[in-house]
Amino acid sequence: MHIADGVLPLSVSLATSALSVAAVAVSLRRLNQDELPKIAVVTASFFVASLIHLPLGTTSVHLLLPGLVGALLGPAAAFVSITIGLVLQSILFQFGGLTALGANGVIMGIPAILCALLFRSLAAAPWCSITLAGAVAGGLGTVLAAVFLAALLATGGEAFWGVARIALIAHLPVILIEALVSGASLGFIARVKPEMLHSAARFGSRHG
Repeated sequence: MHIADGVLPLSVSLATSALSVAAVAVSLRRLNQDELPKIAVVTASFFVASLIHLPLGTTSVHLLLPGLVGALLGPAAAFVSITIGLVLQSILFQFGGLTALGANGVIMGIPAILCALLFRSLAAAPWCSITLAGAVAGGLGTVLAAVFLAALLATGGEAFWGVARIALIAHLPVILIEALVSGASLGFIARVKPEMLHSAARFGSRHG
């Protein structure tokens, strides 16, 4: 799901870069330093999981994990975690590009924030298990990321409209996989180490 350098119009690249910088700045001001070790572990997991790619024209399909990252870190840290992973992938493996870093950050960072808020709301509901909340957040994170990707690719002109549609369709199976992985992971964490979850005290003794 990485957009390469030169794909997007300059105006779009600049706008998404400005948005990403602003989001990182706000996140850094709200970070809890006590959670830095957890942020490092989740960022490393996101970095490794995103390295397995299936090339698709100017983009690629792979595990995204914005929903899982958001659920584990909460809205304050999710965007920073995603951005760090993207920077490392761009520098070390040339996935995406530095000029497209802002766009890639928006594609996966904003869904992570939204899914963090959704997971917190669902997990606090008495009718919803942690596993179900995680599955919904995981699947929705991929849906949003795919929609953002298609929307940004479409700004490249008619030549990229077909790629945008293909990228959106290609991520349909990834949505199901992300939902299953996120739901199972968060349900397991809720049982064995619930303090890892953001606002874990709200979950009490409930299990996935």
